[in-house]
Amino acid sequence: MKFQLSHTTSYNYESGVTFCHNIATIKPKTMLGQTLEEYTLEISPTPSEISERIDFFGNTVTRFSIQKHHTELKVNAISKVIRDYTLQPNIENSISGKTITLSQAIHTLKANSPDNIEAKQYILESIFITRISADIKTYAEQSFKPNRPVFEAAYELMQRIYTEFKFDAGFSTIATPIHEVMKEKKGVCQDFAQIAIACVRSMGLPARYVSGYIETLPPPGKEKLVGTDASHAWFSVYIPTFGWVDFDPTNNQIPKNQHITVSWGRDYYDVPPLKGVIYSTGKNKMKVAVDIRPAV
Repeated sequence: MKFQLSHTTSYNYESGVTFCHNIATIKPKTMLGQTLEEYTLEISPTPSEISERIDFFGNTVTRFSIQKHHTELKVNAISKVIRDYTLQPNIENSISGKTITLSQAIHTLKANSPDNIEAKQYILESIFITRISADIKTYAEQSFKPNRPVFEAAYELMQRIYTEFKFDAGFSTIATPIHEVMKEKKGVCQDFAQIAIACVRSMGLPARYVSGYIETLPPPGKEKLVGTDASHAWFSVYIPTFGWVDFDPTNNQIPKNQHITVSWGRDYYDVPPLKGVIYSTGKNKMKVAVDIRPAV
C-alpha cells in the first residue's frame, strides 16, 4: 500500500521569539517492508541553519535554527511511503521465534552476539522508564512465565493493556511518570507503550519504543483506529533467534500496513517529533495535525 502523509506542527508565541534551535524526528524510515519514496520538510520562517544526520538508534534527525524574530513557527513534513508488511519476517511462520520461552530467551541473551549486544541496551533503564516499581513487575508476571513463549506472553500483555487501561487524552503529559499511569490505568498511546516496555524489561527482556503513524482514513467498513490525529506509538519486543516483534496496545493488534514507522528508541524521550529551545517570554500555543491517506 502507498500512503501520502503530512505532519504539521505550529507554534504561536505570545511575545515572539528572537532565537530558537530545534530537533525534528519526523522523517519515516526506509526499512524491510517500508520504503520512503518522497519526503519534503517545509519550515517557516526559513531556518538560518539546517542539517540532517542519523542518530545513535538509526533514526533521521533534522536540526535547524531560526535566528530572527518571529511570532509563529510552522514545521510541515510531507511524505510518500510504500508499506508491504509481507516482506518482513513473520513471527507466525517461525517455529523457533514463536516458541522460545522466557527462560530460553534470557539464557540465549547471555551470548554476546552482535544482535544480542545491540538489543540488550533496551533492557536498561531510560529517561522515562526508570525505577520500575514492584506493581509493574507484578503486572508483567501475570503474563510472563518462565516456560511460556515470549511471543504469547507479549501478545497477552498487549491485550490486557488494551482491555484494562482507558484512553484519556486529558490525563497525562509527556512528564507524567509511568507509575502514575499504572496506578490510574489511563493515558494515551505513548503511556501504554511505555508501560508495556517497563513490563517487558522487568522480566529481563529488551523492549523498545516505536514512534510513527496510523492510517487516518480506514478502508470501507473498517473502524477508525485510535491515535490518528497525532503521532502514534507502540512497543517492540526482541525475541532471540527471531528478532523484533511490534505490538500496538492502544489498538490491540500487531502493526501491519496501516502503521508507518518513523523512529525508535528507549522511550519517548529519544524520539519526540519536535523539540527545541527558544529565547522568549510569555505563553505559547502548539497545534499538531496529522493526515494519512492512500496515495496513487
